[in-house]
Amino acid sequence: MRIILLLIGLNAGYLQANAQNADSIWIVNNYTKMERQIPMRDGIRLFTSIYAPKDATEKHPVLMMRTPYSCSPYGEDKWMNFWDLYFKYYLREGYIFVIQDVRGKWMSEGDFVNIRPFNPEKKNKSDIDEASDTYDTIDWLIRNLPNNNGRVGVFGISYPGFYSTMAAASNHPALVAVSPQAPVTNWFIGDDFHHNGAFFLMDAFNFYYSSGFGLPRSEPTSIAPSSQDVPVHDNYRFFLETGPLPAFTKLVGDSVAFWNDLLAHPDYDAWWKARDARNATGNLNPAMLWVGGLFDAEDHWGAWNAYKAAEMNNPGKDFNKLVMGPWYHNQWSTSDGTHLGNIHFGSNTSLWYQQMIEIPFFNYYLKDKGDISKMAEANVFMTGDNEWRQFIQWPPAGKQDKMLYLHEDGELNWNSPLESASHTEYISDPAKPVPYTEDVHFNRTRNYMTDDQRFSGRRPDVLSFKTEILQEDVTVTGVVTAGLHTSISTTDADFVVKLIDVFPDSMSYNIIDVYSVDDPSYDYPMGGYEMLVHGEIFRGRYRNSYEVPEPFVPNAITTVKFNVGDVAHTFKKGHRIMVQIQSSWFPLADRNPQKFVNIYEAREDDFQKAFVRIYHENKHASFMVLPVLEE
Repeated sequence: MRIILLLIGLNAGYLQANAQNADSIWIVNNYTKMERQIPMRDGIRLFTSIYAPKDATEKHPVLMMRTPYSCSPYGEDKWMNFWDLYFKYYLREGYIFVIQDVRGKWMSEGDFVNIRPFNPEKKNKSDIDEASDTYDTIDWLIRNLPNNNGRVGVFGISYPGFYSTMAAASNHPALVAVSPQAPVTNWFIGDDFHHNGAFFLMDAFNFYYSSGFGLPRSEPTSIAPSSQDVPVHDNYRFFLETGPLPAFTKLVGDSVAFWNDLLAHPDYDAWWKARDARNATGNLNPAMLWVGGLFDAEDHWGAWNAYKAAEMNNPGKDFNKLVMGPWYHNQWSTSDGTHLGNIHFGSNTSLWYQQMIEIPFFNYYLKDKGDISKMAEANVFMTGDNEWRQFIQWPPAGKQDKMLYLHEDGELNWNSPLESASHTEYISDPAKPVPYTEDVHFNRTRNYMTDDQRFSGRRPDVLSFKTEILQEDVTVTGVVTAGLHTSISTTDADFVVKLIDVFPDSMSYNIIDVYSVDDPSYDYPMGGYEMLVHGEIFRGRYRNSYEVPEPFVPNAITTVKFNVGDVAHTFKKGHRIMVQIQSSWFPLADRNPQKFVNIYEAREDDFQKAFVRIYHENKHASFMVLPVLEE
């Protein structure tokens, strides 16, 4: 069977290669490439690559992406490999495709500022932001590109998603449709480098140090910064042995300005608030399509919450839609949306999204082609059920918040505990933090978002609570909230809460199909699999305020309540719901010394063990709030 599938896979690869070759020939024969330095209002020029149709018999719309990651390859005789990307479908539709290096990056002039704050009150030509740079670029394109139809769309994923949000705020009259996808939105609350105040060390260090992204440049350049390696390629060992955060600061050095900015603002102060992209979501004129992944390890928070902010800040807006699929970061732009790790989705969700949502969206607004009037407000893939659902709002009107209570002996059910005194405890030791995955690797994996959690449940510093076998489906649609009654023996601690789907023991191995035949996980045992549906960390010092942290009173019972995040998942009949609680998630998040100090300046002797108690008694009942869809 496997040999047959391999042959099928090889044949499919051959056909795909021929198709790509045909696409590349067609694109080169029907398009031209131009490179221009487009002037901004303050005189700075931004390097822009323009791929324009040769066809002069009709007017063409403009589709633009602004990026800090380079619009390479540079040179009008060197082309972006559209034929390997779904962008080729836009070229087949006759779009003028524009990609621009943002201010201060690569071949563009000026100074780069990370997540540059939105400035709604520009008074003169020196008052610039990413919205004004987008406005000036669109204005130049409309005035200077022959055969354009006067309509522009903007899209982008991750950091380019941030620039898409800022583009929408420009409100240039020619900008009619914008799709921020996995948009960087708030780097303190939920995206990339912090989650609920906890520093995501591995991603931040690898991005600003290892990749060279944060290194300065003296002048515009087409040469990529040198990546920097470390001597140990076991991330758990490397990040643990390197030590407290000052040791990483020493490695990074003084050249990466934003690393030092991060560490200079340990709490959610005015500096962080100015960099919240939701500030730019008021009075949006373009049609908006917000896109994200349920299993996005980088910008899951931004997609949900930027959409919600746009909804709140633009009441009555005609087109402000949400799409959330079962994807890792940017998987919706790939050719394979069939699975993530061991979890299969029953269809190619990426191609469905591209052909049924995104391309029709831009075609409608930029070309007057097709009809998307019946597109739902929220188009969400329900994992567990493995089907797309359309909702008139998010969260759905039919959801009911239900309390799922922790009980002694690891039980989890819908009844409040009756015991007058009951708790479960563990020792959190910063010298032996709980790993986020059982594998040995250096770069953060994307599969951890659906990984089997049985490995962590075997540790004494991880608490597991699970329901009886479900007698009916439980569909969760909306924000899951954790409410922990806890006491700790020290003055600070982190709390990680994971919502898990426990599969029946009777399930066998993964289904083998063409898409997974070369995936080593194809024969993974799924009986009893503990699928991570969603997890989140919370830095305990922020339990009352992100702005003003507070120490814990040792051994005093207190409440730590926080949003675990939006979930769209059905726990099927025959499965169980599990909740795991721990106090480290390493090296995703940095280690909390468990002493109330400035963690960015912590020393080795600040780190200490903490005895953590989670209470499940009638006066201090710990719980999860699940938004259960009643149908």
